[in-house]
Amino acid sequence: MKRNLKEIAKSDIFRHLPSHSYLPRWCVMLIDMTLCVVAFWISILIGSGIFEYKELGPNTWSLGQQCTVIMFIQLVMFWLFRTYSGIIRYSTFIDTIKVLIANLSTGLIVLIVNLIFQLSIGSHPILNTILLIYVPVAFILLFTLRVTVKTLGEYASQFGQGSPKVMIYGTQVAGIAIAKMLRSAGNVPYRPVGFIADKGQSEDYDLVGLPVHRLDEKLFIWMEKKGVKNIIVSPIKMQEINPAKDLQVFIDHNIHILTTPYFTQFHDTDQIESQRIGRIESIQIEDLLERPQIQIEMENVRQIIQNKVVLVSGAAGSIGSELVRQIQQYNPQVTILLEMAESPLHDLTMDLKAKYPEARFIPIIADVRNRNRIEQIFSQMRPDVVYHAAAYKHVPLMEDFPNEAIQANVLGTKNMADMAVRYGVQRFVMISTDKAVNPTNIMGASKRIAEIYVQSLFKKLVKENPDCTKFITTRFGNVLGSNGSVIPYFKKQIAAGGPVTVTHPDIIRYFMTIPEACCLVMEASTLGQGGEIFIFDMGQPVKIADLAKNMIRLAGFTPNKDIDIVFTGLRPGEKLYEELLNQKETTLPTSNPKIMIARVREYDFEAVSKQVEDLIETSAATATTNLASTPFTTVRKMKQLVPEFISNNSIYEQLDNK
Repeated sequence: MKRNLKEIAKSDIFRHLPSHSYLPRWCVMLIDMTLCVVAFWISILIGSGIFEYKELGPNTWSLGQQCTVIMFIQLVMFWLFRTYSGIIRYSTFIDTIKVLIANLSTGLIVLIVNLIFQLSIGSHPILNTILLIYVPVAFILLFTLRVTVKTLGEYASQFGQGSPKVMIYGTQVAGIAIAKMLRSAGNVPYRPVGFIADKGQSEDYDLVGLPVHRLDEKLFIWMEKKGVKNIIVSPIKMQEINPAKDLQVFIDHNIHILTTPYFTQFHDTDQIESQRIGRIESIQIEDLLERPQIQIEMENVRQIIQNKVVLVSGAAGSIGSELVRQIQQYNPQVTILLEMAESPLHDLTMDLKAKYPEARFIPIIADVRNRNRIEQIFSQMRPDVVYHAAAYKHVPLMEDFPNEAIQANVLGTKNMADMAVRYGVQRFVMISTDKAVNPTNIMGASKRIAEIYVQSLFKKLVKENPDCTKFITTRFGNVLGSNGSVIPYFKKQIAAGGPVTVTHPDIIRYFMTIPEACCLVMEASTLGQGGEIFIFDMGQPVKIADLAKNMIRLAGFTPNKDIDIVFTGLRPGEKLYEELLNQKETTLPTSNPKIMIARVREYDFEAVSKQVEDLIETSAATATTNLASTPFTTVRKMKQLVPEFISNNSIYEQLDNK
């Protein structure tokens, strides 16, 4: 017998009963009905004391009968309004209203029953005075139950052991909603212990039962004393502040920064609390580097894309794929996805078909270096707008393979530009790089040569025909999360336990998000009248060593203690400071303050064309030989075309010395 009882105890029959998260619905209903019975007899006692009931009327039911009828109607109302369906601990204002309506409905129905009996037999079976007392008493008991359980649950959540403590940055609606969610939800592993005040607010008050602290050094002393190592920033708060500046103080104090998925901002905190805010997660370095969302003239972009055939080269790359996605909101007739990498193109096509089932996409595998293939595509598809993003971009690799850089970045651009002219493309937008300014490496110089070619080509064409293809160039720096960029590389190193490798302690770079860069490319394509090089406001440059430290701290580690930072030296062709403009260049403003026009030296197309043809032929010829000296021939011709190309930390520095 004892053994059987032990087996029953170990089974899952009663396993859920000790859980503090919920009670079964039938249990909630049973508790509510028990309280209603208690409320009825309290009403009898109160009514007897006030009205001195000595005996019931001849047609009045007994107290037991009255209780049975009222409880039956009350049970029906509870079922109808589903007051039992919620979890008592997480009761909201809506749950309270449902209980109130159920009680009032019970009283109203009983009054109607009494009225029917009064009209038919001249008396009522249920005492109205008892009923009028019962309704508020029952509601008070039911309401008190829910408030008590919810308060005890929040108290247990706040002062219980095991869950990490957390501060909430911001005292506005979103911050309050997060605090209420954390205090009431049993499945969220953080305990809120206070708020960090918004700027200009004092600390001499409490908010939803939690203290509000001013953001100063005393706060961090208090947090260390209390063992608080986490803060939560709402996504709405992230939009109100400058994350890179305003959150740096927390990172410097090794405070773990958390955030929640975005939720709609309501004016009523109960509305926010009733939403499923979602899981809490660590903030990412990309969140700190992002800037406020860019506003572009969507109607201008729509005019050049709507119902047009749009071709994107390098369509499966980081920039190309985002361009393709943004283009879809302007309803092109068809989007041509030109890409030489088979698997990425297949993945992109499947993704696009799932997200934009009504849009038309034509994936094409082709290499921009193959002139005949490119002409075949242009002659068949007749694109109206071309976004040319196909290119080799990795600086150290191109230092080793300058001939390939010329073939892809110069010949590829030339083929695309020549075919755009031959087949009447309206706009040709070339994606360039800040590394084309005073280039110190093969990649930057090859992109500068491509810029020179398309600019001089337009200058020649526009003299002959003002309605010729408009060639537009856009320059920007590094994009966050792009293939091969530093942030994914650092994340892998941190995940592996380090060390994190940085080339130089003083190296800095400009960063921009992929969507931000593509937005500006789209608008620049509408602003350009041909021949311009547009540069983008890249914000403040970021020191890569500081970026590495912040990423280590955000991952919960201490730099050079848990994970080392190792400086490996500049790579071939790399420079400490990227530039967006040549020293001789000046800029002109546009209607978008984040886009400027670079005024650059103009070149004669006939001279440039001969030099470019010679460079392409040289790179193609030397690529077929095995002589170690042959790349120098290619690089020497590049330096003749771009005199400001001075190699840095490269074997080609000897060409500059000569």
